[in-house]
Amino acid sequence: MDRNVIAFLKEFFCSPVADGGFGWSNSDFSYVTACFTAAYAGLTVFSGIIIDKIGSKMGLAISLIVWSLCGMGNAFVGKTVGLHVAIRSLFGLGEAGNFPASIKTVTEWFPKRERSLATGIFNSGSNIGAMISALFVPWCLIYFGNELGWKMAFILTGGIGFVWLFFWFWLYNSPKKMLEKGKINQSEYDFIHSDDAELTPEQIENEKNGVKEKISWSKLLRYRQTWSFFFGKFMTDGIWWFLLFWLPDYLKKQFGMTTQEVMWPTFIVFGIAIIGSVFGGSIPMFFMNKGMNAYKARMTAMFMIALCPLALLLTQFFGNVSVFGNAAMYLATGIICLAGAAHQAWSANIFTTVSDMFPKKAIASVTGIGGLAGGIGGVLVQLLAGFVTDLYAATPTVAYGIMFTLAAMAYLIAWSIMKILVPKYKIITDL
Repeated sequence: MDRNVIAFLKEFFCSPVADGGFGWSNSDFSYVTACFTAAYAGLTVFSGIIIDKIGSKMGLAISLIVWSLCGMGNAFVGKTVGLHVAIRSLFGLGEAGNFPASIKTVTEWFPKRERSLATGIFNSGSNIGAMISALFVPWCLIYFGNELGWKMAFILTGGIGFVWLFFWFWLYNSPKKMLEKGKINQSEYDFIHSDDAELTPEQIENEKNGVKEKISWSKLLRYRQTWSFFFGKFMTDGIWWFLLFWLPDYLKKQFGMTTQEVMWPTFIVFGIAIIGSVFGGSIPMFFMNKGMNAYKARMTAMFMIALCPLALLLTQFFGNVSVFGNAAMYLATGIICLAGAAHQAWSANIFTTVSDMFPKKAIASVTGIGGLAGGIGGVLVQLLAGFVTDLYAATPTVAYGIMFTLAAMAYLIAWSIMKILVPKYKIITDL
C-alpha cells in the first residue's frame, strides 16, 4: 500500500504548477520511482545478510519501521523532484528487508512442497495493498483537496504500518521458540523439518538450533543456482514495477480516463493478481504429488506461467478505441489482468527456487542478491518508461506498445536463462 501511493499521485505531480500541480515531466516521475527501486535493490543484498544474522522477527520489524517513517516523510518534502528522490530512496532502504525476511519466514515454517503456496498467499498481501491504494488515494484527493490530499495519502498509509507491528511482535516467533512455549507440538515441528533428510547431519543440527553462520557473497556467487535466481529476478521484477507505477497513467492516456475513473480498473487488475499469486503457488504442489522433485515441479509450473504474459502483445490491438469502442478499455484491462496474475504466480515460484536448493541459513542472503538483480531491472524499466512516454508524448499508444512488448517477452527469456544455468535439481550442501 505504501509503495503504490505514488502511482495514483502521478497525474497531480505532473500537472502544471499553474493548475496547482508540481509541474513534473514523465521523466521526473521516473527518476523518483527509479531511485526508489535502485535503493531498494542496492540495500536488499545487505538486508538479506543482516536478516540471516538477526532473524526474521526483528529484521522485518526494523524494515517496516524505516519504510513507514520514510513513507510518511514524503508528505513533508514539498514539490522539488530531488527531495522526493531522496526520501523515496530512504523508503526503498526500509522496503529492502521485506522479501528477504518474508521468504526466510516461510522457509522456517514450511516444508518444500508447501512453500510456493505459502509464498503466494503472503505475496498476495501486496496486491491487496495496491487495491486499497487504488481507492484510497483518489478518495484523499477528493476529501481533503489536492493541496492537502496528497500529503494525507502518504501520512495515513505510512501510519497504518505501526498497527501491523503490534500484531507481529505479539503473534510471531520461530518454530523452535513456539515449540518451547507449547504453541506447536513435536509432530508439527518435525513436519516443518521433514526435508532435512537432504542436509548433512551438521546442517540439520544448525538449522534446528538456529545457529547463525556467516556466508560470504563471494561464496554464494560461485553457484550457478545463485545466478539463475539473479537473472530470473533481473528480467521480470521490473515488469511488476512498471504495472505498479504506470498502469494508472496508461489508462488515463490511452482511454482519456480521470484519476477517479481509473480506480476500479486498477483495483480489478490487482485483485485478479491475488488469484494468480495463490493459484500459481499451488501448481507445483500438483506436480510434486505426481512424483516430480521440487525444482522440476517449480520450473514446469514457471514455464506454463511464462506463456501467459505473451497476451500483452495484443494489448494495444484490443485497446484500440476506434475499432472496439467502449469495449476497448475492458479488453485491454482483461489482458493486463492476465499478465498481472501471471507475474504474481511467477513471483511465488521463483522465490521458492531458492529454498529448494539452498540451506535455510543462506535463504535471506540469496534472496537479497536476487532482490538486487530485480531492482536493477526495475530501475532500467522505470527509466525506459519515462523516456519512451516523453519521446512519444503525442502518441502514447506507441509508447505503451513498446513497453507492453518488452513485458510480454521478459518471462520466457528469464525462464530460458534459468533452465540453461540450472538444468537439473541439485541441493547445495557444502556451504
